[in-house]
Amino acid sequence: MSQSETKAAGGAASNFNTASADKRFQGVFAQIFKGMSPIEITLAFLNWSSRLAMSPGQRAKLTKDLLSKLNQLDLFDTQGSKDVSHVGRRYASENWQRWPFNKLALAYDMNREWWKEAVQVEGVNEKHQQLVDFVIQQMIELLAPANFLPTNPDLIEATRRERGDNVIRGASLFVKDTLKRYSNQKPGSDFVVGENVAVTPGKVIFRNNLLELIQYEPATPEVGAEPVLIMPPWIYKYYILDLSPRKSMMKYLVEQGKTVFTISWKNPTEEDRDVSFEDYINEGFFAALDVVNQVCPNKKVNAVGYCLGGTILSVAAAAMARDGDDRLNTISLFTAQVDFTEAGEITKFISEGQLAFLEKLMWKQGFLSAEAMAGSFAALQPGDLIYGPMVDRYVLGNEVKLNDLMSWNADPTRMPGRMHSEYLRSTYLNNEIARNKFTLNGRPIALSDIRIPIFNLGTESDHVAPWLSVYKLNDMVGSEVTFCLTSSGHNAGVACGPDHPRRRHRILTRQPEDNFVGPQEWVEIAEKRDGSWWPSWSEWLDKHMSGKRKPPRFGAPSKGVKPIVDAPGEYVFG
Repeated sequence: MSQSETKAAGGAASNFNTASADKRFQGVFAQIFKGMSPIEITLAFLNWSSRLAMSPGQRAKLTKDLLSKLNQLDLFDTQGSKDVSHVGRRYASENWQRWPFNKLALAYDMNREWWKEAVQVEGVNEKHQQLVDFVIQQMIELLAPANFLPTNPDLIEATRRERGDNVIRGASLFVKDTLKRYSNQKPGSDFVVGENVAVTPGKVIFRNNLLELIQYEPATPEVGAEPVLIMPPWIYKYYILDLSPRKSMMKYLVEQGKTVFTISWKNPTEEDRDVSFEDYINEGFFAALDVVNQVCPNKKVNAVGYCLGGTILSVAAAAMARDGDDRLNTISLFTAQVDFTEAGEITKFISEGQLAFLEKLMWKQGFLSAEAMAGSFAALQPGDLIYGPMVDRYVLGNEVKLNDLMSWNADPTRMPGRMHSEYLRSTYLNNEIARNKFTLNGRPIALSDIRIPIFNLGTESDHVAPWLSVYKLNDMVGSEVTFCLTSSGHNAGVACGPDHPRRRHRILTRQPEDNFVGPQEWVEIAEKRDGSWWPSWSEWLDKHMSGKRKPPRFGAPSKGVKPIVDAPGEYVFG
């Protein structure tokens, strides 16, 4: 090789970006494993198994417990029936109470309990322990007797009754769903955005690269003096709060005499990979707040944040208090966390190693896909959210029609890579908001600076934002806090409609000078109310209004804020 050729080869080698090549390789690897790091799982199992190997006393106890459970099970005892309804909702029918199916259900339950005990080994890293438990429970749920026709008496009875027609229908549905999945088609639904969901009249009055701001048409001759600005999460689309009219919070609020604005977030693409957590506050909430101030000048705003939108609102409100910005009248938070020390089962997915692996996936795509996000939430309850629906559809052949909430759930959004990484790292990993370590625009914020009234909502069976975690805010701010605990879960508990027949809630207000009340004591002393929490919240908003006024016009044309398109706008279709 000549000297010139040697120099050229050396130059090409020096121009090779090793960091970029590594990211590309790791991004492909992450895509194959759907963002779940096999390295992190392997390390977790090595940590757990090696600690268990060095614990002969623990192994002896586990062996003794296993033999005891086998003795209790007594597989060959065929006399009588044994109630196994406690095992779970899927094992509650009469068919499951008879031998041998009751024994299969008990064996499944005992196996689940034994492994829960087995992962509790002294000295194992807590994150590793959670991950081992998660993986093992996923395997147990996969192999549960309710999932298979030969071991599920309800499936056997249905198949016998229908002479196998259910299996044929199920196979047809499986083929149809598979074809839809590979052609990126959405599930069919009778609910269509702009036709029978997201139909509360209004207009988009502002749009930027992150959001559209919708102002709703008033429904009363007078409205409360202070407007309501809603910041929904951007994990899913805003219209969970504007479902069919019977369940629409937007419709309910305007009928209750409120001036209502909501943010409709843009569904990010690869081009939005560098949108940051801070951008969602500055170009999201603050941009929307500025517009609301122009439409309703000299009036403070009742700000509302749902889930991640509530976390962002808490940060924004603390920053406003820090800077002497008094434009907020009240804050309402729905299933929103600010202290992530007990953030629920989703923490099993989040560790430094796992987040680093997920970041490679987002680096390659530019965003976290909607499917990955939905899969993570479903994996928290695999029996009810994955295998139960699969059995019902592909073995029983039941084609369940989607209701409005289910249709919304099937219409998820993506998450910008940078924002999602910053969010997980600052909250779930480092708990910066609760520790006064979170900085906004270069300066730290403290929730204790907040002095305006807060309505804080938790839901009893929330697996995304457990109410015990949501409750932590009550002792972190320097203001009056009304905590409300409603029945049902993260989404159904919020979007429950004002006349829901099966809802109940508890509510209690704590003044700043009151002593702290722990969550269990709170449950005992809080006022119990039947029905939806919406009327209680509307009354709370009215209590903090300064009076009535004529409804404002759409936008503020003299200030350049004019209606763009009718609600629900364009971003909701992205």
